[in-house]
Amino acid sequence: EAIDESIINQHLYTHNLPDVDLVIRTSGEHRISNFLLWQIAYAEFYFTNVLWPDFSENDLYESIISYQKRERRFGKTSEQIIPEKNV
Repeated sequence: EAIDESIINQHLYTHNLPDVDLVIRTSGEHRISNFLLWQIAYAEFYFTNVLWPDFSENDLYESIISYQKRERRFGKTSEQIIPEKNV
């Protein structure tokens, strides 16, 4: 009963790192391969067909621009976050 989200977080190797905001998946794969499952719960995903060795600075810029256009809701609906935007 005493186990909660903070207890789980404290026991992960990544406990001292912030949660992931953006996951860039190269090579056209549309799966996460069990990568940082806990930490990417509210992350945004960017998929590209570019292979990792060919992933360029321009590809990185494209992924960041795509990320900037998104509405981060952290599990909520757009309607639920509208009041928060007006505060």
